[in-house]
Amino acid sequence: MLTAILSSSHKITHRVVFAGGGTGGHLFPGIAVARELLCRHPDAFVVFVGTGREVETRILSREGYVVQRVRSMGLMGKSLRDIGRALLLAPITIADSFRILGRTQPDIVIGLGGYSAGPIVLLAALRGSPTMVMEQNAVPGITNRLLARIVRSAAVSYDRTRIYFGDKAFVSGNPVRSEFFRKPSSRVNRREESSAGSRILVVGGSQGAHELNVAMVSAATRLSAENVRIQVVHQTGDGDVDEVRLGYRTAGVTARVEAFFDNMDDEMRDADIALCRAGATTLAEIAATGLPAVVVPLPRAANDHQRLNAAVLAELGAAEVVEQEALEANLTSLLLKLLNDHTRRKSISDAVRRLAKPDAARLIVDRIESLVGAVSRGEFT
Repeated sequence: MLTAILSSSHKITHRVVFAGGGTGGHLFPGIAVARELLCRHPDAFVVFVGTGREVETRILSREGYVVQRVRSMGLMGKSLRDIGRALLLAPITIADSFRILGRTQPDIVIGLGGYSAGPIVLLAALRGSPTMVMEQNAVPGITNRLLARIVRSAAVSYDRTRIYFGDKAFVSGNPVRSEFFRKPSSRVNRREESSAGSRILVVGGSQGAHELNVAMVSAATRLSAENVRIQVVHQTGDGDVDEVRLGYRTAGVTARVEAFFDNMDDEMRDADIALCRAGATTLAEIAATGLPAVVVPLPRAANDHQRLNAAVLAELGAAEVVEQEALEANLTSLLLKLLNDHTRRKSISDAVRRLAKPDAARLIVDRIESLVGAVSRGEFT
């Protein structure tokens, strides 16, 4: 497919490679930028390069993008055996990266984060191509920190993150797909008297979160025992689907449970409260929809970035933040507090919506155009 597109007589105005991924949190911001780019330049050629994980294939195939795989392994938090395997795989990783760059001849390569971004962005920079990284978190991951010295530009979500990239950084916010910004939600008023009960959305990221799954089933059981009427929409990840469905059924709680939801924008707009991790993309989507949330940072996240992401919201009263070790003991009371306090939910909704950055994708594409234009003018050295 890639060869057919590149060898066709169709004029290609921009050739853009998005590298990295592995999770929806890395992919979805890239998709938001790719959409903006193609809106401005319908003749552009866009390719995503990643690990080939099932979640990447599912998400990107649905969007209709060309996908290429780099065979690679990460090093962070791995055993000595896995590190050895990754080092043995390194020549194949480099060969895959050279092959993709040679075939695509990109005008710019954009790193989305994740270990698979590193080789592509590094080799592109060595070839003299413009490069950029997008950093969603308050603290960059190891890949983006290593690439900071060689890339030409860095789009960051938080002003505090600029220090990692120096004058290459610009604050764009985290790009969110446009559907999350459709019509302001009226969830508080619409569901106030709903006989079906308030709707709680549980989302642990594209891979799910076992600790959130267990805690929410326990809380739902307690709420049901107290005759609190709720509906639950729960994205579990692949591992816990059957167990979570059984838990809600045993508790007598109305629940729709799936491993993954393709239409997360609709789910967020229709929910009254969310229970979620503090991944940067999840938080950006919550901000776009104005959804009040109980946020649980992943304690083993690299560089403790989820706790720092959550701290931004907590400082502004834009979420209820609870540490994982205290989650099961406190979740029922936190949910009850939000379910019973219309004013508190409205306050959180207003505060988190102020963090939304609807122009993020536009700002990043502006920078892409600037970098590519500098090359055509002979200014890029």
